[in-house]
Amino acid sequence: MGLFVAVLKTLIILLSVAYSYQNGATPKLPDSINTMDLEINSVHNGYSDPAENQWVYKCVNNKCIRTHNDDLRKLNKSMSLLTCSMTCGDVKLWPYPTTETQVKMKPLKFTLDALLLRLHTPYSNVRTYFRSVFKIFLDDLKGMQRQKTFKNFDHDKIKSTKDPIIKYDEISVDLMRNSTCNESDIDIFPINVFINKYPDLSLSLDTDESYELHTIFNAGRYEANITANSFFGARHALSTLQQLMWFDERESWWRTLSKIDIVDAPRFRYRGLMLDTSRHYISIDAIKRTIGAMSHAKLNRFHWHITDSQSFPYVSKHYPELAEYGAYSREETYTLDDIRDVTSFAKLRGIQIITEIDAPAHAGNGWDWGPKKGLGDLSLCINQQPWTKFCGQPPCGQLNPKNNNTFLVLQKLYEELLDATETTDYFHLGGDEVNMNCWKQHFEDSELQDLWYQFTLDAADRLTIANKNITPKFVTVWSSDLTKRVRLPRSRFAVQVWTGNKDAYALLRTGYNVVFSQVSAWYFDCGFGSYLPGGVGVCDPYRSWQVVYGHRPWEKLHPYLKQILGGEACLWTEQVSEWQLDTRFWPRAAALGERLWSDPKQKIRDVFKRMSIFRNRLVDLGIKAEAIFPQYCAENPGECD
Repeated sequence: MGLFVAVLKTLIILLSVAYSYQNGATPKLPDSINTMDLEINSVHNGYSDPAENQWVYKCVNNKCIRTHNDDLRKLNKSMSLLTCSMTCGDVKLWPYPTTETQVKMKPLKFTLDALLLRLHTPYSNVRTYFRSVFKIFLDDLKGMQRQKTFKNFDHDKIKSTKDPIIKYDEISVDLMRNSTCNESDIDIFPINVFINKYPDLSLSLDTDESYELHTIFNAGRYEANITANSFFGARHALSTLQQLMWFDERESWWRTLSKIDIVDAPRFRYRGLMLDTSRHYISIDAIKRTIGAMSHAKLNRFHWHITDSQSFPYVSKHYPELAEYGAYSREETYTLDDIRDVTSFAKLRGIQIITEIDAPAHAGNGWDWGPKKGLGDLSLCINQQPWTKFCGQPPCGQLNPKNNNTFLVLQKLYEELLDATETTDYFHLGGDEVNMNCWKQHFEDSELQDLWYQFTLDAADRLTIANKNITPKFVTVWSSDLTKRVRLPRSRFAVQVWTGNKDAYALLRTGYNVVFSQVSAWYFDCGFGSYLPGGVGVCDPYRSWQVVYGHRPWEKLHPYLKQILGGEACLWTEQVSEWQLDTRFWPRAAALGERLWSDPKQKIRDVFKRMSIFRNRLVDLGIKAEAIFPQYCAENPGECD
């Protein structure tokens, strides 16, 4: 074989040179002999990564057993690690479905050109959006195949894959057959999608995200039937189907399971991640990468904590001075077009964008231009020292509760962000860590708790005006000393609880709706010490994915489950730039995703295999997810239990 390849390479080079000279062109030789090696070898169906060939696997008692391969000719009698993992034991889905999961583990081979979308819906807007979703689905698959097949080579000739042809009611991948196609188990792979109940493309807390997925295989035809009441449920079903497809790089085939029956729906409506983009600027590309990963874990809310006292990177249409005085630089900003772009990107991935302009505290840099424009002091205590007296962390700043112009600015900001994000029923006002010493300097004759209470009501009133005189169903604030006093109208406000279960219980008992984000388990910035000289870590230790997964704050709150909207993990970025973003979020955010989607009662040791496969899939999708155990454990399933 080696001699044949060498002769073939030499012949190709000589023919290329002869043809080029004949046509008066300068001959172009391969950049390196290794490049030609890959181009030639990759067309052979049996070609695979030598590292993969060293070990082979067999499923024994629902466990993949690794065996050294002494004779390459015996490869066809065994499986790759991924194929063994996907067909041995329980189904490898993340998050695990809630209602019904029945599969047959026999793997079937196919190529991407077999895929075909047949969309059945009376709603033209849903049809348009779902065709885009299917294109993302295909692009992800092609990207994973490229990642596995050409790890060290920039090559865009993926076997049996071209750009999709888009038709009015179906999308297919154009055929590019090769000599191995007659070995495929599946000749045609139609995905039939039925969405007949709701035309709405705006995600809300009332959206039906349930779906059913059933497959039938007969005589080379593999049909996947997806039924959902909404666009969002159908998108989740397609994501589930994608997880049950894998590219076997050893054999260069896509595979799926011979029979799939899944009925699924989320346990909680709100399944979120929060990202702080004030303490460190995070690029739009990095934000999109995070949202893309969220979609695979069936998370559905991206809480964008866009401003804080450190910086104000949002460029307001009405008040550009906020960013001019508050951004780190003019390049490190977000425009309305940026937010609209992220919103559109997120919608196709089943995710709602929730922006937060923190107020009244955490509002320093960016708010100090008021006197120059005749608006008075919009914020107080800006950059005041010693900061330990006037705020929780430097720099200080707290909005002026007695300046009407402060509320006018907030109203315009709310108006812009509501329009850009198409928010319908949920909005976050902030409301955390108000420092009374700051206001006390200026309002000695006022009851400071009353000032805070009235500020929150006034801000909510401005939100209603900004939302065309419609109050969002859930106006949310952070848990705080104010919410402990139970003064805010529970019919109007929800509370995001980052403190302990004692506070949550008091709020639920009083009738509030809550979102859990408890620092003890779901703060992803914890465990890295303090950035302040001589300080200690504010919230040590590190929250591992096992801690995230094992946290069930509603466990003893069953009488109040209807008031628990869901949960959210938070990443504050004092010590996080976008270069660390993937490893801080993933795979821990996936652990949160399963906890909020299906809330299974499996023990941690029983989910390692599924988590490992999902983490590896994120890596194949371009997410630099943190490793969960040594490579030995990944290649020897069950040996590290």
